[in-house]
Amino acid sequence: MALGAPRVFVSHLSGVAVFDPVGDQVGRVRDVVAMLRVGGLPPRVLGLVVEVVSRRRVFLPMTRVTGVESGQVITTGVVNMRRFEQRPTETLVLGELLDRQVTLVETGETVTVLDVGLARLVDRRDWLIDKVFVRRGGGGGLRRPRWGRREAPRSTGGGRRAGETLTVEWSAVTGFSLEEEGQGAANLLATFERLRPADLANVLHHLSPKRRAEVAAALDDDRLADVLEELPDDDQVEILGKLKEERAADVLEAMDPDDAADLLSELPEKDMERLLGLMEPRDADPVRRLLTYEESTAGGMMTTEPIVLRPDATVAYALARVRVADQPAPLAAQVYVCRPPEETPTGKYLGVVHFQRLLREPPGTLVGSIVDTDLRPLPPDTPLPTLTSYLAAYNIVSAPVVDESGSLLGAVTVDDVLDHLLPDDWREAAAQEVLAARHGPPGGHGPTGGGDARGARAAVQGAWDARGARGARTTRGAFDGR
Repeated sequence: MALGAPRVFVSHLSGVAVFDPVGDQVGRVRDVVAMLRVGGLPPRVLGLVVEVVSRRRVFLPMTRVTGVESGQVITTGVVNMRRFEQRPTETLVLGELLDRQVTLVETGETVTVLDVGLARLVDRRDWLIDKVFVRRGGGGGLRRPRWGRREAPRSTGGGRRAGETLTVEWSAVTGFSLEEEGQGAANLLATFERLRPADLANVLHHLSPKRRAEVAAALDDDRLADVLEELPDDDQVEILGKLKEERAADVLEAMDPDDAADLLSELPEKDMERLLGLMEPRDADPVRRLLTYEESTAGGMMTTEPIVLRPDATVAYALARVRVADQPAPLAAQVYVCRPPEETPTGKYLGVVHFQRLLREPPGTLVGSIVDTDLRPLPPDTPLPTLTSYLAAYNIVSAPVVDESGSLLGAVTVDDVLDHLLPDDWREAAAQEVLAARHGPPGGHGPTGGGDARGARAAVQGAWDARGARGARTTRGAFDGR
């Protein structure tokens, strides 16, 4: 497990100012939220508790933290202002871990936790607690280390004098026990932690409804949102219905707007409106717009969050937007150039600039001077067959959707088109094919068996027929959000 640098000790984060990308202060860090794991695995850092100007404490996911340096925290600028409430599987690092007495595994002696170190995984936005700064001797007053220059604590090695401090790996101490009611889900999550969302969704699909609800409750909002997007409709409705309504609204906010709209469309009208009312307006408004379009049209399949730039933006800025780690690959393949406002629905749509063109231009070039105006945009009522032919004819992975006034409404990506072309049970069938590829199907020879290639071709050839045969979708049980 490769960790990034530099490491940040949690005591250095207390009271640190949080800024958005333009330099405006959002609030100050009051605590760090982590999830303990079993087997000596370092805890995952879920996010920060931030006190905003109104003295309200809100939760800032670590996925929305772009930098922790120079005595400040930089965010993407997106902060949910709903009041923070700690969940059973969450631990407040400053409030619950510091000053705790734990045991060194190697010697069995009692030590006191003075601080813990956070490190970021290389090439990922995940953070872990990997170091523990402790003082030998369990008794006496609890003194903070004097780090006048804000240096990280150093391991002293050697002696065993009472009061001596040292830095050890998380796995070198024991005593950070999980709460009893959270251990079951935490054990399961630890087992499946490294799975991709699609693979974890397949695991959830095969669990009992009770176990599925327990695991969903233990997942953080962003992770659960990613998994929900990969589940069949019935499973989505079931899981959402067992969450408290405010938590369900938080998860919907974390989902892509088009996926959230698809899920809400499966609910009874009154439940859909109730959840939309609990969502932040900036998250609910795009979803409401998507719900006005037919499901199998460009408007019903589009995302409202493509990369939109003004014509006076530079190529360097466009490439910085494309490089954002959590940007889906189809959306990162091009940027859309529009007159202000830059949020959909935008001002007048001017054209698109493909990623390869950005790589060929000097960094200071304005994107307005290199737009491709030959690629005609699509109206939101474009049917699925026309949309599929459009993507194939122009060899592109994303298409702009524009209204009658010329404003960009969103973009349709190839993955959403495929999702509508394939049969309802394609996710489960794909998971079974992956298992067969790894272990060999019954009666097969090696990893491919006898007919996988023929079966794959047949699945693609039959996608259109399967799509045409799909009936009206039903929901399993009533939504009983509490």
